[in-house]
Amino acid sequence: MSSHVPNQARVIPLRPATAAPPPAAKEPLWRHVVGDVLRRERLAQERTLKDVADAARISMPYLSELERGRKEASSEVLAAAARALGLGLADVLALAHGELARPARARPARTETEPTAVTSVVSGRDRSSGRAAASPHGGMCLAA
Repeated sequence: MSSHVPNQARVIPLRPATAAPPPAAKEPLWRHVVGDVLRRERLAQERTLKDVADAARISMPYLSELERGRKEASSEVLAAAARALGLGLADVLALAHGELARPARARPARTETEPTAVTSVVSGRDRSSGRAAASPHGGMCLAA
């Protein structure tokens, strides 16, 4: 009778096993951020899609697609939509910057029905003191 020992290798790891790093927070897409800014400003002004689309000379379905983040706006279309809302491109950028500067976990989920007034960012004024509000990064910020 032969004694047969199974031929098994023992594996010794060279490095201790570490847990996988947590997944990085997913960066929002630019079209989603800009769409949210356009929609919030339109709703804050209590204006309809048709009203803003007509003022911007773009189609109502296209403006809706922009607001929902389904389409990427050209600079010309974005400028026209901003102007129709009484904003400049710098205002849209400042508002989008405010969205992007917030930590991902503090960003609200995208909602279609909740308007948010953004006039203090657009005017660059602190609501409490009336003074200009600036972020430490040199841009305008919303005074809480």
